[in-house]
Amino acid sequence: MTAAILSIGTELTRGELINTNAAWLGEELTKLGFDVTEHATVDDDLDRIVTLVRRFSENHRVVIATGGLGPTSDDLTTEAAAKAAEVGLRRDERVVEGIRQKFKAFGRVMPESNAKQGDFPLGADVLPNAIGTAPGFAMTLGGARLFFVPGVPREMKHIFRESILPAVAPLAERRTHQVHIRTFGMTESGVAQAVRHLETEHEGLTLGYRAHFPEIEVKVHVRAATAHDATERAEAIASEVRRILGDAVFGGKEDSFGEVVGAALRDKGKTLAVAESCTGGQVGEMLTRFPGASDYLLLDAVVYANSAKEAVLGVSPELLRAHGAVSAETAASMAEGALRVARADIAVSITGIAGPGGGTEDKPVGTVFFGLARKGEPTITKHRTLPWGRDRVQTLSAYVALELVRRAVLGRDLNLGER
Repeated sequence: MTAAILSIGTELTRGELINTNAAWLGEELTKLGFDVTEHATVDDDLDRIVTLVRRFSENHRVVIATGGLGPTSDDLTTEAAAKAAEVGLRRDERVVEGIRQKFKAFGRVMPESNAKQGDFPLGADVLPNAIGTAPGFAMTLGGARLFFVPGVPREMKHIFRESILPAVAPLAERRTHQVHIRTFGMTESGVAQAVRHLETEHEGLTLGYRAHFPEIEVKVHVRAATAHDATERAEAIASEVRRILGDAVFGGKEDSFGEVVGAALRDKGKTLAVAESCTGGQVGEMLTRFPGASDYLLLDAVVYANSAKEAVLGVSPELLRAHGAVSAETAASMAEGALRVARADIAVSITGIAGPGGGTEDKPVGTVFFGLARKGEPTITKHRTLPWGRDRVQTLSAYVALELVRRAVLGRDLNLGER
């Protein structure tokens, strides 16, 4: 029971657009129980589209194609589908009238070119599109059921949920289950090396890895005799993966790192103050993108200039002159100042050189210091040298700071290590 995804559009092959549709569809089909074994992207060329449609229909049970259903001359998907099936096109006047009414609702007259969106291969079933002008369609070719939908992600997802999902769900074998485990603090190779032995110990297990800087996601995919068996075994193996990876695991598929840290603060009844220099507010943004952050976040001070460090956090000019803004001593003073000003339970600070300029021989670009201050506890500092460019230095620094907070709140080892 294999499935394939065909993405159509020259803007995709040229790299002008990122193909998020294929990733989303692949995950949805996998959840249903299909083995998604092929993704292909093709430009707006009639013969190349026809070739792929025919090949996919010969090798797969379900094919979903996105893109090329618009009103312009380079939208060739409908014509290609008809040519692949060796049938003609028919115009559905009801669909054309529906498109005309959508234009009218916006105070516009439908261009005649949009009428082609009412053309479908003979024998195809129309898939309504309530949120766009281009309907999709479905057809059978050989032993495959093919679905053609617009490339606009919002419209594609709507048609998938409303029309494709009910049609393909009964076709899936439903003998698989996948668990997502999100980690931070280990490299992709380190994660893989730690858990790869499980594949030889568990029949039907496939481990997958997805790097989304600076996180690594582990996908535990199990195929078994029944859906129930697959679910039980996948959950059991996932528990083993979590045990092996330990503190690096922070959540599952839908979890965000900032949200997880915020939830830990809320659960423990702790409040947080943040002092950021080189990250420019990223820590605060990661925490406040979710509602309810005011329960635990009392302060996020972005103090780039030394004068701001002095005025807002009380960092002494003498300390700054003696050690510099990028130093363990300044990081400690920043965290202590944030703790004092906000009257929080925990404070974390970041000061560093994100680049591309500003580095020295002693403190090259990528040098970052972190401070962690807690009520009734000694202040600790951490140092990292992060050689991956400004954006990554900032992002990884924000994660390291929140990881320190997470571990402090949960009472875990604060030695982050170098994994």
